[in-house]
Amino acid sequence: MPPEVVTLVNTVIVPIGLAAIMFSMGLSLTLTDFKEVVRNPKAVFGGLFGQLICLPPLAMAIAWAFQLPPAMAMGLFILAVCPGGITSNAITYAAKANVALAVVMTTLSSLITVFTIPLLVSWGLGHYYLAGEAPQMSARQTTMQLAQMTMIPVLSGMALRRLNADWADRMSVWLRPASLVVLVAVILFSVLVSLELVVQNILRAGPAAILLNVLGMGLGLAIATALGLVRQDKLTVGIEVGIQNATMATFLSLSILKDVSLAITPTIYGIIMVVNAGLLVQWFKRRAARQAASEPVAADSAA
Repeated sequence: MPPEVVTLVNTVIVPIGLAAIMFSMGLSLTLTDFKEVVRNPKAVFGGLFGQLICLPPLAMAIAWAFQLPPAMAMGLFILAVCPGGITSNAITYAAKANVALAVVMTTLSSLITVFTIPLLVSWGLGHYYLAGEAPQMSARQTTMQLAQMTMIPVLSGMALRRLNADWADRMSVWLRPASLVVLVAVILFSVLVSLELVVQNILRAGPAAILLNVLGMGLGLAIATALGLVRQDKLTVGIEVGIQNATMATFLSLSILKDVSLAITPTIYGIIMVVNAGLLVQWFKRRAARQAASEPVAADSAA
């Protein structure tokens, strides 16, 4: 792929696509949606705890266990500090789980990570690379870029919805599918750019990416179970903690840090996370069906 095409996609198309995704999310939000924080604080803060606090150390432990080289370990860590995204909301909707909880968690984590991602990524570069070998990144500049792609679009979408809810609804009808197209396109672009490296390293990076995804979903379910959440909220938290923002991780790898080797793990993860989330949803549905089928039997026995 010509270098000028790669540069154009990384510096223009991907940032615009990410901003469009967050803008479409803002168009569907009102301040009343955040009542979910008051109505269901255990689910919201439990999920955020899993996303923001537990997942980065988990990624580091997996990278250490698999003895990943610096670029792969750093790619896994970048994934872990980029929670949520429109993919997790779409999967939650398809699973008929708690969409309101998913959207609120994604919005809050997106606003928080504007400030946490630059700090954590800067720390990770110093941790995984020797002095002078790490890709260069300005934490301050990265914060500004993330704000332009996440915070400002979300708040702009919310403001426009407040001014004209009907227009916001009409815009959302085509912006949401367009956002998913952007997401898929970014993952495919990452595959094309780093295809040779992905093929060469899939046996080494693949198991670590799969394990992070599986353990992330398991962690979300464990937190939700410990908090005594209802079934729909358990599934939602499991999805939100396990599904990372692979689009953002790819942007950080290719556009901010400008190192294609960092995109190996996010690329693999972006593909397998949807498959694993689908398996989780199917498991939940079968489990619910078995429980529903056993209830009449239990009632008859009691009678």
